Formats: sequence, structure tokens, C-alpha cells
Amino acid sequence: MTTTTALILLGLALAVVAGLGAYAVTLWREVKRRRDFREEELRRAHENCLENLELVASALMQEQVDITEGAWRCKTLLEILDPSLIERPEFRAFGEVHGRTRHLHTHSARQALSPKARFHEDRERLAVEDELRDAVLEAAGAVVTFRRGWPGSLH
Repeated sequence: MTTTTALILLGLALAVVAGLGAYAVTLWREVKRRRDFREEELRRAHENCLENLELVASALMQEQVDITEGAWRCKTLLEILDPSLIERPEFRAFGEVHGRTRHLHTHSARQALSPKARFHEDRERLAVEDELRDAVLEAAGAVVTFRRGWPGSLH
């Protein structure tokens, strides 16, 4: 192999390595851009969820929404933020209401019930609401406090 051939091959090898390096940098930037995008989406989703959670909790405390409906919504929003949140003692009332009322019919299934069955379910729901009203209202207050401490209150 002559010196000229070796230099041409070396130059070609360096060009390939430089091209691969540039491609690697491009891919790295794309990965970073996508990661940043995902993080921003997650941040916005959490912020939206927290805003909705605070609105529902405030409506609960002002008794603008039924205890059952508000507890269900708060439970769902807390689980979206972090599934372990519903296990915290201050939020357990939401899970308790959900657990005791999840078998009740809603929406079109409720409309399909006979008036007698609907009345029976309403009595059952109201009994749960009466029993757990204070605990749910305390939990709603804890949600507002939790919201104010976000994200430090998460852990």
C-alpha cells in the first residue's frame, strides 16, 4: 500500500467517523428534546390535575357538589397524580366513599332502574354520605393544603 492510498483511506475513515459523530450528536439532541417535551407534558398534566383537584375540593367544602361525586373525583385525581396518595390517612375518606358506593348505578344504568330500586340506591348513598360527610370534608381541606405545598407535599 502506498502512502497516498493510506492517506486517502485515513481521510475517508476520518470523514466516516466525523459523519457518524455528527449523526450521534443529532440523535442525542433529539432524545433530549423528546425527554424535555415529555417532562413538560407531565408538568402541565400535573398542574392541570392539581387545579381540578383543588376546584373539586373547594366545591366539596362549600357543599356545591354531592359528597359521593366529589369524593370519587378527588380519589381519581389523586390517583392520577400518584396512586399511593389515596392511601395517605388524610385522603382515605375518598377511598372509603368510593369503596362503599362503587356498586351503585350511574348515568344511563341508573335511569334504567325502577323507581323503587333507584330510591333504594339513593338511600344507601345518602347513608354513606351522612356517615362520612365530616371525614370527606376534612379530606377536602387536606387536599387544599396538599395543593399549596406541591410538589414538596408529594413525598
